Amino acid sequence: MYVPLLTDTVPFLEFSIEFQSNNLTHQHKYSERQQRIHDLIVRLNRRGLGYRKISQKLNGLGIKTQRNKIWSNSSVHSILKRKQERDKLTENTRNVKTSMKVSEFKVEYHIFD
Repeated sequence: MYVPLLTDTVPFLEFSIEFQSNNLTHQHKYSERQQRIHDLIVRLNRRGLGYRKISQKLNGLGIKTQRNKIWSNSSVHSILKRKQERDKLTENTRNVKTSMKVSEFKVEYHIFD
């Protein structure tokens, strides 16, 4: 389509791009204390200690839970389970590939007064 150019008419190439990024998803980081306790629990578990023995060891060392309570076998199990779930969820959410949509390119003429 031919549009005669006037002195106050300016051509613009217009299009739109639509994309999605999951890299903006918040990554919940463990505090330094949480990470140290988690690492200790993992090491003790790899040495063959069960959840009850690990809780007894942590209580014997005077280490309290995040809420300043004593450790139980279920709280030790929770720490290991939640860390894995949290890492997996973050990894699966952040690494989802999405498609990009680009609209049709078109020339539009705008008149400026």
